[in-house]
Amino acid sequence: MPTECLFRDDAYLKECDARVVAITEQGGIVLDRTVFYATSGGQPGDSGTLTTADGRMIPVATAVYNDAGKSEIAHMPAQDFQKLGAPALEVGDSVTAAIDWDQRHARMRMHTALHLLSAALPYAVTGGSVGKRESRLDFDIPEAGLDKNAITATVNEMIARNAAVSSRWITDEELASNPGLVKTMSVKPPMGTGRVRLIEIAGLDLQPCGGTHVRNVGEIGAVRVTQIEKKGKQNRRVRLAFADA
Repeated sequence: MPTECLFRDDAYLKECDARVVAITEQGGIVLDRTVFYATSGGQPGDSGTLTTADGRMIPVATAVYNDAGKSEIAHMPAQDFQKLGAPALEVGDSVTAAIDWDQRHARMRMHTALHLLSAALPYAVTGGSVGKRESRLDFDIPEAGLDKNAITATVNEMIARNAAVSSRWITDEELASNPGLVKTMSVKPPMGTGRVRLIEIAGLDLQPCGGTHVRNVGEIGAVRVTQIEKKGKQNRRVRLAFADA
């Protein structure tokens, strides 16, 4: 049964009521709906808690997709809780799912900042990772010559514009007819359901993405490029962190 992914329409939802629809062989708890982002596209899954109607609380270490089609999300209990041996929940149980908001919001800010970094460096992206305080993007760049201070200034100038961030859906066919929207070489856009989610930063960037983002780039705060690494003949890794990190 597909999980209703509430975070795709509102990344600011911190909790929701839900019902357990399955328990995986690994002990993952599948809900009919969730606010938990599941690991994908370089962004880690959310942590948080599931609380039952009678007050029992199950700590969730992360959320992962339970199927190749990425339609079911399994909430993985923390290892210490799993070691107790007893099933955490049963199918049909009602719970309140709540995320670690501070961690989520930091990742939302960083993920949006990476979109700006990809706009500042208009090269194909070969990989990336979203962290809580520092993130990275890998670029396919034939020649080096990248300057940390110049890139930092460009991205912070973009943040200072306070541009709105919005999402909309297009069909798989529309994306296929406009391949220039896809910047990533290693991670395919989240396709297969017949529609693809686009993230637009007004006047700055437009690309398919299934991650979570802030509503306005001003919410990101100041950032800085901390390191540029040579990872191959044409591969440059650019690390980005919050300025106060």
